[in-house]
Amino acid sequence: MRQKVISIFLCYLLLYTCGGVEAHTRKDSDDSNSGFWDALTYVAVGGGLLAMGLPALGFTATGIAANSWAASMMSWSAVANGGGVPAGGLVATLQSLGATGGSTLMAKVGGFLGFAAYQHQKNKKSKEEE
Repeated sequence: MRQKVISIFLCYLLLYTCGGVEAHTRKDSDDSNSGFWDALTYVAVGGGLLAMGLPALGFTATGIAANSWAASMMSWSAVANGGGVPAGGLVATLQSLGATGGSTLMAKVGGFLGFAAYQHQKNKKSKEEE
């Protein structure tokens, strides 16, 4: 349920931020489709990086991987909290995402961040051209 609410919220944010985009025509038609492909590249890279992020850190579907960054983080959390990892803490939340297929959610977030980076870069270029 929580994952669905977060997904809906992220979709709302994406639609809200893209709602004010105005269409404009380019003066040169040589590069007319490059905007779409550039944006798609940013979205794919951002989504791929965050989707692979949790398993790469050690938060896997079978548990925390031995000798990983996640194991170190779990150890630090246990030491700081008197021997146990607190429920609802950062380590527990990341492990929950890693175990329940949170990579899909992270891919959505990464895709959104990639698109935001593309928009920022595009706006920066257009301001420099003016």
